[in-house]
This record gives sequence, C-alpha cells and structure tokens, in this order.
Amino acid sequence: MTAHVGLGIAIPQTFPDRPIDPRAIRRFLARAEALNYQSAWVVDHLMGELPALDAIELLTWASGVTERIRLGAAVLLTALRSPVHLAKSLATLDHLSQGRLVVGVGLGGNPGAYPVVGLPPERRAARFAEGIRLMTRLWTESRVNVAGDFWTLKDVTIEPKPFQKPHPPLWFGAHHPNALRRAVELGQGFMGAGSASTATFAEEVKVLEGMLRSAGRDPATFPIGKRVYIAVDRDRQRAGKRLAEWFAGFYGRAQLAEEVSVWGSRDECVEGLRAVVAAGARLLVLNPVFDEMEHLEQLAAEVGPAL
Repeated sequence: MTAHVGLGIAIPQTFPDRPIDPRAIRRFLARAEALNYQSAWVVDHLMGELPALDAIELLTWASGVTERIRLGAAVLLTALRSPVHLAKSLATLDHLSQGRLVVGVGLGGNPGAYPVVGLPPERRAARFAEGIRLMTRLWTESRVNVAGDFWTLKDVTIEPKPFQKPHPPLWFGAHHPNALRRAVELGQGFMGAGSASTATFAEEVKVLEGMLRSAGRDPATFPIGKRVYIAVDRDRQRAGKRLAEWFAGFYGRAQLAEEVSVWGSRDECVEGLRAVVAAGARLLVLNPVFDEMEHLEQLAAEVGPAL
C-alpha cells in the first residue's frame, strides 16, 4: 500500500445476480488482510430490491474471520435505530473485533425511510444528533440520565463499555453545512459518500477544514476518507455498462455511475484516484461492485502502488 494514502476495501455485500456465499466473503477478507489493506467497509442499505447484507451483522461476522484489518461502516443511518440498542450492539462488536471498529454515521437522504420503521420524518436531524450524543454517553458514563426531545433515560447503564477508549471513532458522512458542523462538533473523522462526485467531495472538504480551524481543531488530526466506486477494465465501455447496471439496482439511478465512479484502464483509474486524494482524501475506500476478488488483487498490485 502507498505511504501517503491508506487503502480500504468494500466487503462484498450486494448480490444482484449470484447466491450469497459466506465462504467467498471469508476468502475475500482473508486475502484483503494478506494484501495489507488498511480497512474493510460496509454500507447501510436497509430496503430495496437489490439483495444486500445488513451492515452490522456483516461486520460482526467479518470480525470473527479476520484478525488485524480495521472494520468500518460508512455510514450507519443511526436515526433509524434506537441509540440504546445501537450502543450495545456496537460495543459488543468493538469487543469481538478487539478494538478494530470505525463507526461511520449519517442522516441519510431519504425521509421516506422513517415511516417504514415507525418514526416521523420531521426533526430527523435533531433526532440524529440527540441519538449520537446519547450513544456516546452510554459508552463513556457509568449511569446516564437524559430528558431529551426523543429519549428519556433514568440511571441507565450499559456494559461492557467499548474496547476502544473512550469509544470507537465516529466518522460522519455529511453534505449540508449544518451536517458538516455536526461532524466537527461530535465526530472524529469524515467519510465522503460514494454517491458524491470528486468535485463535490473537494468542496465539502474545504468547508469542513474551515469549520475545524474555526473550532480550534487541527484538520491534520481529523481523518478524511472517501468511498470510491471503481472498475478496472481495459474495455471502458464494458466497465461503464456494468457499473450503470449496479447503480440502477442500488441507487435507482444508472446515470449516477458516470457522475461519481472511477473506471477504465489501470492508468485511468490511477488518474481518477489521484484526483480524489488531491481533493483531500487520506483514506480511499475502494468499492468494486463486480468481480470483487479480481479487483482486490489488481487494486493492490497495480493501482495502489501507483498513487
């Protein structure tokens, strides 16, 4: 792996045209560790026709078949979940992985998801922020008393506390300036969305770094990553077609693939990733959506060393 930028890899999680094969995922993760990828990541995808494994369950399973690689979610839609249940679940995962967990959190862009899980979409940003604060307190305080807008707790204790102290790092996914402010206030890192273009990510990083400085925080100590959908193929047209098919199933927008992905020959992919690094990424979460094992090898052998 290159010294100036870390490389993470997306764990195979979606299965549009094949059966779910846990043994293949295990082989993928074992090889990712052997190739010294820094981290392995999942995405939170609760609903949709495209078969996608749950984020937390997949990470928990991955923690049992790996030993060194860090494990991250980018990002969990925490406002759709109870912060009490989530605090317990993630503390458990942090122990099972022996402190390898990175918790990406975000509000999400689909208000229609809230009624599906029995929640109103109104004030979802306030619910999100209160939930993050509550989860952090449950991880770090012996007894929690809260009389909030959404939750009321009296002398509540959750044990065990996370393996990492004071708790697993919280990396925020955000676009809106208000969301970026929450990242500065409550977070320990930033994860650019795979559905955002490099240009959009660059603007977000500029705004974020300005906010960090205004808050008296050194941007150099605030990790910044970006998920990058990638397809290495000498036949650029074929790669673009396969990306578009996956984006149509996952995001419902085939055109988005062309707007945000890096694809084509090895040199074209290196050029695209260098632009993401120049925009501010110090961690690239590489996300092939087909031929994952072949991409795992090629990205480590040919693309990463050229960055």
